[in-house]
Amino acid sequence: MHRDELENHLNQLLEISRFHDYCPNGLQVEGHHTIHTLVSGVTASLDLLQAAITAKADAILVHHGYFWRGEDMRITGMKSRRIALLMTHAVNLFAYHLPLDVHPQFGNNALLGKKLGLIETGRFGDQDIAVQGELTQATTLNALGEKISRTLLRKPMMIGDRNKSIHRIAWCTGAAQSYFEAAIRQGVDAFITGEISEQSVHAARESGVAFIAAGHHATERYGVQALGDHIAQKFGIRHQFIDIDNPV
Repeated sequence: MHRDELENHLNQLLEISRFHDYCPNGLQVEGHHTIHTLVSGVTASLDLLQAAITAKADAILVHHGYFWRGEDMRITGMKSRRIALLMTHAVNLFAYHLPLDVHPQFGNNALLGKKLGLIETGRFGDQDIAVQGELTQATTLNALGEKISRTLLRKPMMIGDRNKSIHRIAWCTGAAQSYFEAAIRQGVDAFITGEISEQSVHAARESGVAFIAAGHHATERYGVQALGDHIAQKFGIRHQFIDIDNPV
């Protein structure tokens, strides 16, 4: 398929124009006009780029790309090495941040909820990024943690009474600990995100709402993978998801 066809489809599907984001969404580095092989991954790290080039990718699709708000605008050091590698091999880089978190079908939040058996009942937070929902049947915090560990293949950090009954849950993948207080106001029993901050520990203890940090990388592997599979099926190109391990 043509690079512009892929970009137009992704931009429309993810409705990027309605988001105020911390980075540009869409094509970030231009490469080949024609795309036969697409590699997806969570973050456009050097390891992912090298693995994608080995896989003979014409395009890479990620959740965490480049050119973040507030970063040094100069293309030097690590950024220079990454971009130079892409341009040397004429590999396109597509990146979608908040649009990929929020999407009802391919979004990280929607897919994490599906993986964990959570039923969505509403959205809250800036740009409706965070989700509130419930389990089909109440369980304990300890049992929920064990399910998360089995599903994400990563032991979560949990703050709260392990015997606490959990039924109503709010969640937001990645580094969404700043939404914890808003989640508490939703009247939930637990909040799931990727990372935890020092102040979140005290908020969990004082509110009685459990805080579960299940891993930034671990909670955001599913959206980009599902989106890549969708592209492969719709346009008949090859797709491979490459998971570069990250303990955070």
